[in-house]
Amino acid sequence: MKQAPRRIEPTVRIEALGHSLATAAPAQQATPPQTPGPHLPALGVYPNVGLKDARQARDDARKLKAQGIDPSAHRRAIRSASADAAASTFEAVAMEWWQTVHSRKVVPSHADRNLRRLQRHIFPVLGRRPISEIAPQELLDVLRRVVDTGHVETAHRVRTLCGQVFRYAIATARGDRDIAADLRDTLPPAVTTHHAAVTSPDEIAAPLRPIDGYDGYPATRGALRLTPLLFVRPGELRHAEWKDFDLDGARWDYTPSKGGEPLLVPLPRQAVEILREMEPLSRTGRYVFPSVRGKGRPMSANTVNAALHRLDYKDVMTGHGFRAMARTVLVERLNVPAEYVEQQLAHTVRDPLGRAYNRTSFLEQRREMLQTWADYLDNLRDGVANGHAR
Repeated sequence: MKQAPRRIEPTVRIEALGHSLATAAPAQQATPPQTPGPHLPALGVYPNVGLKDARQARDDARKLKAQGIDPSAHRRAIRSASADAAASTFEAVAMEWWQTVHSRKVVPSHADRNLRRLQRHIFPVLGRRPISEIAPQELLDVLRRVVDTGHVETAHRVRTLCGQVFRYAIATARGDRDIAADLRDTLPPAVTTHHAAVTSPDEIAAPLRPIDGYDGYPATRGALRLTPLLFVRPGELRHAEWKDFDLDGARWDYTPSKGGEPLLVPLPRQAVEILREMEPLSRTGRYVFPSVRGKGRPMSANTVNAALHRLDYKDVMTGHGFRAMARTVLVERLNVPAEYVEQQLAHTVRDPLGRAYNRTSFLEQRREMLQTWADYLDNLRDGVANGHAR
């Protein structure tokens, strides 16, 4: 027996005043539903949109038409405005700034730390607010909460980060004012804590002897011995990669951690010897000073300072303190021009015309300086008066 063909219900449109409300077609719809023309804007699909709502929408559209406004264009403008508003919240702008600017300008650990500061202190309170509508008092209230927890320095850092976000909003036409700048003098001053360091010959000699005899993890011993010789930032040393070293040419070519220009470091003889000792321990891996806890990771941030603590130099010397020590002694005792030292410290050094020196600037002078410095430290460690061999 032949089965009778099933009847297909057509789409029904309730049209009034130039608008349409379409009923949902059955699943077996044979032909696509009619699309409203340019002068027949759809109000929705019944029963998702009820007749009462459709009539209200019809009346609203009639009012817009009476004012010479195209209802369809009006609805598109509202949707576009909503999308723009979502992209203009503080959190949206901050994340865009972090991804396109900040994360490419600083090392990953620093970028991640700053993102956590925003996520912890700013996003929960101001993240969903349109960035152009945030008032200075609102930001100040958030910063004062951070101060009240005892983290004054963090509050200053968060204010600085917010300032960068507000300036990015201005540059991308989503804001017109950096309200963080208005709050510059509203927070209590942060207490500056200088890294522990020693600068007199006798004080310098004291930690050098136990460092040379350190019997802990070999990578820690190597980092301890290399730190005073090169006085780079601790994070730069622990992230040092073998691919950046040319031991035959006695050079280390790397990019400083604070977003600076690449720097070429001439290696003194003593530094090359230490690195040669590290080769059989870590040359097959990526990092010169690998983590004791697992392959593929660099030494942890606290390793050098923890080793100094073990040597009873807590609050006397830190890994970062060797930078201050070298800066003071080289300039004030060994009469090395300050610009040579600043270049080696990976600080921005400018010529008389205001241009930053490049990675190879003062290369030969720095080579001589670092060899003199390494010999000076050896003499102090070995008990030669004032570090100068007779």
